[in-house]
Amino acid sequence: MAAYGELGVMPEIAKAVEEMDWLLPTDIQAESIPLILGGGDVLMAAETGSGKTGAFSIPVIQIVYETLKDHQEGKKGKTTVKTGATVLNKWQMNPYDRGSAFAIGSDGLCCQSREIKEWHGCRATRGINKGKYYYEVSCHDQGLCRVGWSSMQASLDLGTDKFGFGFGGTGKKSHNKQFDSYGEEFTMHDTVGCYLDIEKSSIKFSKNGKDLGLAFDIPSHLKNQAFFPSCVLKNAELKFNFGEEDFKFPPKDGFVAICKASDGHVVKSQHSGSAQVAQTKNLPNAPKALIIEPSRELAEQTLNNIKQFKKHVTDPKLRELLIIGGVAAKDQLSVLEQGVDIVVGTPGRVDDLVSTGKLNLSQVRFLVLDEADGLLTQGYSDFINRIHGQIPQITSDGKRLQVIVCSATLHSFDVKKLAEKIMHFPTWVDLKGEDSVPETVHHVVVPVNPKNDKVWERLKSHIRTDEVHAKDNTRPGTNSAEMWSEAIKILKGEYTVRAIKEHKMDQAIIFCRTKIDCDNMEEYFIQQGGGPDRKGHQFSCVCLHGDRKPQERKQNLEKFKKAEVRFLICTDVAARGIDIRGVPYVINVTLPDEKQNYVHRIGRVGRAERMGLAISLVASEKEKVWYHTCSSRGKSCFNTRLKDDGGCTIWYNEMQLLSEVEEHLTCTITQVEPDIKVPVDDFDGKVVYGQRRAAGGGQYKGHVDILAPTVQELAALEKEAQTSFLQLGYLSNQLFRAF
Repeated sequence: MAAYGELGVMPEIAKAVEEMDWLLPTDIQAESIPLILGGGDVLMAAETGSGKTGAFSIPVIQIVYETLKDHQEGKKGKTTVKTGATVLNKWQMNPYDRGSAFAIGSDGLCCQSREIKEWHGCRATRGINKGKYYYEVSCHDQGLCRVGWSSMQASLDLGTDKFGFGFGGTGKKSHNKQFDSYGEEFTMHDTVGCYLDIEKSSIKFSKNGKDLGLAFDIPSHLKNQAFFPSCVLKNAELKFNFGEEDFKFPPKDGFVAICKASDGHVVKSQHSGSAQVAQTKNLPNAPKALIIEPSRELAEQTLNNIKQFKKHVTDPKLRELLIIGGVAAKDQLSVLEQGVDIVVGTPGRVDDLVSTGKLNLSQVRFLVLDEADGLLTQGYSDFINRIHGQIPQITSDGKRLQVIVCSATLHSFDVKKLAEKIMHFPTWVDLKGEDSVPETVHHVVVPVNPKNDKVWERLKSHIRTDEVHAKDNTRPGTNSAEMWSEAIKILKGEYTVRAIKEHKMDQAIIFCRTKIDCDNMEEYFIQQGGGPDRKGHQFSCVCLHGDRKPQERKQNLEKFKKAEVRFLICTDVAARGIDIRGVPYVINVTLPDEKQNYVHRIGRVGRAERMGLAISLVASEKEKVWYHTCSSRGKSCFNTRLKDDGGCTIWYNEMQLLSEVEEHLTCTITQVEPDIKVPVDDFDGKVVYGQRRAAGGGQYKGHVDILAPTVQELAALEKEAQTSFLQLGYLSNQLFRAF
């Protein structure tokens, strides 16, 4: 309890964690939990099985609980609920008067927009209509920006209409779409001073204390207007100083810090959000946290973890709900009507309930996107943007929406772009770095070359193929690309069976590219005498993909985890993020579309005191495969024309994919013959890390005996370190209580 308590975790949650035998936080938890509890947006990357779910679930549970507790006490009159109107009582940038991609820091002064193609602007919470006033803006990067003054009538695109006056980093002043050279360019590390003299109807600017001279004479039709500090940004970050802190370059000639303006000179913004806040009610179907997962299994897994973490949290108790497809919606609606605080769901069903008004997002305090790269790969970017757009950026109690993005890798362009669009000054917690091959995995490639291996011509029975070539002539002798493609599909089925027999595999995950490929492989294993109900058989197996019913998927996953069957046949989507550890073998029947997914797959191998073997069957010729662009997404689709011709197929080049994987991992993957005989000196799936089967005179004999004392010493040191850490935490708590 002390270890997690040091991170700021409340005792009730720490107790539940301790009961799960988690003595110390994992690295990702130690880094992320304090950041999230502190109110920040966090991007986190770490390996599967590293504790990412706990890293976001624990602080989400705690903050949701604290929010509900505050509201509960507020009803008793112990606290006052803040509204948007309180924002107007101080000088800061206005969260209710800004562009959709404009972010404001918790201090109300640091501003950012990471939209690359569009300008997004903001005005301050207060303006002035009399006197001589000054404020400063510091540039934090080299993005594009304009700063200055605008009236309430002006657009947020400062300086492009007749109600605003701006000075841009390119050295241009702008008003009413007129851009003229003025002063000097400014960029990162520069400080711009903004002067307004209402009596003289003049506006001027300075750069690093240098007066740049008169910029604008305020037209007569605006002389009775109040002017507000304003800016507009394009991929830039600024920080405002209204005078609460010492100015870097104090103004002269009688100008005063704008924060010191007398009440008679100050006008509050019309954009307060107070009317909207006043209408906000605690609706039963309005959760405080929304966690989006790419698959049903991962959603169920996350919900189960949340149930474990919160079991000692009471008064009020937290109510959670799983929203996934394939389950009767009426059951979910019934729970929503009774009230829910945390929702975990998959995009399809969540989108349905939001669009029909059954799930209300008006009080969401947390938006968590787990396995974000998987969500984007599945085409859910529009869904994410739509959901994010419906969640208020400032909650009814004045708190800012927190966005947590988790992924096995943060190094994809799409994930970075998503973060720039929906996150607010996120902190990166990247404990993984660029993708790399786990040292505990021996991974090999088996070339599938139908021109060299003609066994496919002689087979009396073989795996059913995906019917991509149902309308093509694929008989031996035609020597067409379609014939070779069909032959590859047949050989891959044979090589899969061959690999299992050769290595006497007791447990493996078999990755297929599509759902129909998974079904066909399962059917082929059944032909070999195996299947879901053949416990102990060499080819006992279960199948996992999106078209299987939720209950079947859950049962199949449990069968594999409990070793009731030997093989789990699945797609990347179905297996992503599922907590399956220490699998000795993985067979990639087809290389994944995304090179990052290769690491996702083989990262499951060799993590439980045994080496792992990853076998990839790589076609030497192009293979035609399904790539559904139709609305059915593959269900009852027989359009075998190519995608470019309006169909639902593409030609797949696995040799090119292999080179991309090797380049991505900066390594060369070992190639073995189609007999899939991996040299015994290189791999033995039944031994512990570092050990090799003695061969060629037994050059490895005694290797483990030599290492054993060192390993024991390291284990003793680790135990001593953990004990000392826990004792130190205990003593700290005792001292704290004593004083």
